[in-house]
Amino acid sequence: MKFDVDKNLSPAIAVQTDLVISGSHSCIVMSPNDSKLRGVAGIDEAGRGPLVGPLVVCGVLFEQETIRDLDSLGVKDSKMLTPRRRTQLLESIKRLASRIELQSISASEIDRLRGQKVNLNEIEVRAFVSIAKSLKPSSLYLDAADVKAQRFGIAVSERSGLSTLGCKVVSEHKADSKYPVVSAASIVAKVERDNAIKLLHEEFGDFGSGYPSDPKTIEFVRGFLSDTGKLPNIVRHSWESVNRIRAELKTQQLRLG
Repeated sequence: MKFDVDKNLSPAIAVQTDLVISGSHSCIVMSPNDSKLRGVAGIDEAGRGPLVGPLVVCGVLFEQETIRDLDSLGVKDSKMLTPRRRTQLLESIKRLASRIELQSISASEIDRLRGQKVNLNEIEVRAFVSIAKSLKPSSLYLDAADVKAQRFGIAVSERSGLSTLGCKVVSEHKADSKYPVVSAASIVAKVERDNAIKLLHEEFGDFGSGYPSDPKTIEFVRGFLSDTGKLPNIVRHSWESVNRIRAELKTQQLRLG
């Protein structure tokens, strides 16, 4: 899903390229060459690890003059905020942002891609690239989804075409706790996923958060398999935690004869 934000929101060649690496930090800086680039953007995701529900990737673009207002909101990593506070901040982010892009990747789509040997990192790179192409920022901050932040930043920068247009790209681990533009993207992504989970609760009952650390989620998957022998498409069938549950149930059935 993608949309421009309004008040009612529910090949140039680079002259110079520098790569600066420090720890998990990767910064690709290029000389500005395209007047089409504008603003500062952050991209982050919510729902990478759950075994139930979608993976949501969000990019938020701000004009340079609104960054100070964003700083004053006190945005931070969405995981550090209560659901109520995230919802409150979402409204302010929508007012300040010039554009928001969202991509929701369903559990069944994740399974389909993994069945084609596309790993989760590549799935995220594709989503980040698509959003970066749409936003076309002058500066782009990424919460790296790869263990190697440098590799992730280069992939998004090059495959989006922004590397040839003069975009500055910063790719870091835990960028959502360091850069307000990424914090904003993290908040929007988290609220979007939370809303999706609420809708799924209405259809399938309360299965908890969808994460493998949630006993309610594990019991939901176990119960569905025990009762029907199959799983709904809201579950990521290819997840190792789901395979473990399958194996446990099979072992129990063998013991019972």
